[in-house]
Amino acid sequence: MKKLFIKTYGCQMNVYDSARMADLLAPLGYAPGSGPEDADMVILNTCHIREKAAEKVYSELGRLKQLKLARAAQGQSMLIAVAGCVAQAEGEEILARQPAVDVVVGPQSYHRLPQMLAEITRGAGHVLETEFPAEEKFDSLPDEGAAPGPAAFLTVQEGCDKFCTFCVVPYTRGAEFSRPVMQIVDEARRLAGSGVRELTLLGQNVNAYCGEGPDGATWSLARLLCRLAEIEGIARLRFTTSHPRDMREDLIAAFGDLPQLMPYLHLPLQSGSDRVLNAMNRKHTAAEYLDLIARIRARRADLALSSDFIVGFPGEEDCDFEATLAVVREVNYAQAYSFKYSPRPGTPASAAHTQVPEEIKKSRLERLQSLLSEQQDAFNVSCRGRSFPVLFEKPGKKPQQGVGRSPYLQPVHVDGAASLIGQIRSVRISDVLPNSLRGELLDAPVAEVAH
Repeated sequence: MKKLFIKTYGCQMNVYDSARMADLLAPLGYAPGSGPEDADMVILNTCHIREKAAEKVYSELGRLKQLKLARAAQGQSMLIAVAGCVAQAEGEEILARQPAVDVVVGPQSYHRLPQMLAEITRGAGHVLETEFPAEEKFDSLPDEGAAPGPAAFLTVQEGCDKFCTFCVVPYTRGAEFSRPVMQIVDEARRLAGSGVRELTLLGQNVNAYCGEGPDGATWSLARLLCRLAEIEGIARLRFTTSHPRDMREDLIAAFGDLPQLMPYLHLPLQSGSDRVLNAMNRKHTAAEYLDLIARIRARRADLALSSDFIVGFPGEEDCDFEATLAVVREVNYAQAYSFKYSPRPGTPASAAHTQVPEEIKKSRLERLQSLLSEQQDAFNVSCRGRSFPVLFEKPGKKPQQGVGRSPYLQPVHVDGAASLIGQIRSVRISDVLPNSLRGELLDAPVAEVAH
């Protein structure tokens, strides 16, 4: 068997894509390897969201080039591929700057990897593929391999039509595309059959899902979730990432009506200032966002919220930042991600003449993260003494310890639970750790939802 090593950057969708690339290459004799040093093929599955993402990829490619040369000196070969959003955005530039790369493939074209490797074998040299055939991709993917554990990702929607002025996703992932319902259901059934208990549905704007149903009608994400909840073995459902503009009433209702849907929602706000939101092209106001949160919480009182924030967006003033802090205080997040604005080449915001000085961005980010950290700590402390159903996913570092996830995605460490992987058991939270919780098993079994 040949060794394959995939390094994954960025979001959960890239994690899903990396697993599917491994599935594609398995029939060609590639088995997962532990690192790039002895790999016959290395794939960097890249993300373009973070600051200086492309430069980090080029730095990694420099290290891989040296490994490739060392293997060549021993009479061995190594193929290097760059996949994902940096591949889509940089394309020919990657091949020009690092000739050691053999394959550049965008996120909507990786289903062609076997054909691309065949072209290289026939002496075609470098191969570049950055088209956007999303429908063709999902039709061409083989059945997934063994499930990674009791929890799995399942991509249901790709691309973005929102064109936020700070974001490269519409340019690297293409237009919004929703997979057909039964294609998703079939994949979910296979995952459930291999032991998956929890599914997280993925999409750049997952709540914009509008796939073709078996009845010929267009199904919403809420209707899809209800269908997936009927699959034997699937006990938990989640979805990410959502846009406030696409939170339809049936999806809001699902938080109260669908027991399998976990009470945790990631709903990015980005800014609490209407002026900045307008400049970002978010197409909603802070008041509309708060009203949306209130309506969801009315359906599910124990809902916990997560969000994304950008500080120092071009033109952001002190009053705009204070508006963000005000919204954060009102919502009270269980978790959130926050970043300094950094320009993405080709996006409208990168050309703005009102860039905020770095020292101001740094100061604002520190204030925001301090507030968010206080809220997260308070939420975790509020869990002490409560009992949660915990899905055990893997052994812990201590003997006989098991690690699972609460309904709010918190890692929970439980002694004596190493044999419970794949099971959902009731756990009383006894202690709050810096990045996780500690709990004790309860005798009472967790009631399963009838299918």
